[in-house]
Parts: sequence; structure tokens; C-alpha cells
Amino acid sequence: MKKLTVLSGKGGVGKSTLSASLAIVMARYGELIVVDCDVDAPNLELVFGVEEEDFIWTNEITTSKKAFLMDEKCRRRRICWKSCNFSAVTWDDHQNLPQFNDLMCVGCGACVFVCPEGAVELRSVKNASIKWGMTKYKFPIVSGSLKIGESGSGRVVDSVKRKALEIAEELGLDFMIVDAAAGIGCPVIASVKNSDYALLVTEPTPAAFSDLKRAFELVKHFHVPSGLVINRWDINHELTDEIVEYATKERIPLFGKIPYDKRFVDALVNLKPAVLYEPDFEVLFDGIVKKVFSELLSK
Repeated sequence: MKKLTVLSGKGGVGKSTLSASLAIVMARYGELIVVDCDVDAPNLELVFGVEEEDFIWTNEITTSKKAFLMDEKCRRRRICWKSCNFSAVTWDDHQNLPQFNDLMCVGCGACVFVCPEGAVELRSVKNASIKWGMTKYKFPIVSGSLKIGESGSGRVVDSVKRKALEIAEELGLDFMIVDAAAGIGCPVIASVKNSDYALLVTEPTPAAFSDLKRAFELVKHFHVPSGLVINRWDINHELTDEIVEYATKERIPLFGKIPYDKRFVDALVNLKPAVLYEPDFEVLFDGIVKKVFSELLSK
């Protein structure tokens, strides 16, 4: 099975909108599964119009740990309080005990390490959920969601991808489209690794261009070949030309340029992939998919 990851570096450039339409067109050439790996703010299911009741399977998972105090062992040395760099430990003068804030704790274990009495321990906590269901377009979608205040998004993405791979193998699917989060942090790194190809999405703004360069360095670090799509290319012709020049210099193939069009917004409002909402987009996305396939199948 071939795995394609769509990423942008900067948020708000149309990455998920593009992923949804690519999935619709790619599904005509082979059976696929779509994976939303933006576990901090998953929304790809909304673009496909998938409701909560459409999901077949939902499960809470554990990929993180939190520090817990065993009061009876504590000797009030305050070392744990002083060692925490995340302000997760405060001192309660009334009880004369440290207080651990589970929303602030990232499970680094510093407090466990410094406590000579072993009064602090790390315990596994359920910090996220994974769900999967079938879209009305006859391909499955897997989505992960990190609970509010929890950490470990990179490990959650790993779990989401493992579940997607399990489903794909069970159903005998040909392709996996991974919609990564914005940025280049842990969840994006987890999304990109083990991918066969990466599709970079940008727009002609200084911030998006800067983040595109960072995203390209990331995929290059993992030796993942990549192609480029420029969204809303016509809002700044001069900067679009600079992006094309950069792509040429870095030998990043340009798969397509998508113009600014309010109908993309209308499609999102109506919870429908743009390529189905507006038939005029068919030729544009079909051309991008064919170029993606040409690269993806050659790897």
C-alpha cells in the first residue's frame, strides 16, 4: 500500500480542503483510506460530511503518563516542586504537601527522578481517542483526537496511523492519504515518517512561503520525495513566481496551481469536497492526482 502525506507547514492554506478533493478523485483509480492526523484539531471528517453516528468504532487510548503523589511517602522536601519546569507542581501551605496539576503535567518524570523517598510515580493515563467510519463516498476515514490539556500528540498520531494501516490491510486497500497537522512539530513528524510521498501545499504569502521551506526540510530529512501545489496562486503573482523559482531550484515538481475561488468556501460550508460541489474543479484536481500517481507509483 502506498502512503501519501499532505502537509503545509502553515495552517490555513487549504491543506484539508485539498486532501478531501484528492481523496475523491484518487478513489476512482484505486481503493483508499483517509487519515486525519491533526489530532489537536481534527476536522477532515467535517469536509466529508461525516457525522458522529457514522463512526463504526471509537476507543480511548493511552500514549502518555502523568505524575501522581503518594502522600504517605512524602517527606515535604519540596524538591519536586522546585524541579518542575512546567509549573505542574505547586506547594499547598495548608496541607504542607505538593499539589500536582494533571493539565500542566507532561509526564517528563523529573519529579520522580529527584524524589529520594519515591513518593512520586508516573501512571499511564488515557489521553486521546481514535475512531473510524465509512464516508458516503465508499472509503473509510480514521481520526484521532487528543483530549483537552493532554500531551503526546506525536505518539497519538503513531497510534492513529497504526489503526489505519490495520484497517487498510484488512480491507485490502491500495492507498492511504494522511492529512497532517500544521507546523513541523511532533505530530507532523509522526505523519511524515514511513510515507512514500509528501504533497506540500502552500499559498503566496510570506508566512506560508517561509513555512513551506521548513516543511520541505522536514520531508527531506526523512528522505521522503515531495511535490508541490500552490493554492490561491493568483492573490500574489510576484510571490507565486518566487515560490515556483524556489521549487525549481530544490527540484520539487509543481503539480498544480489552484486559483482563489469563493466556491471553495461554499463547499466547506455545505460539508462537501470542493471537487464534487463544483464540477468546474474536476479537471484541475484530476490533473493533480495524475501527477501524484505518476510519482507515487514510481517509488
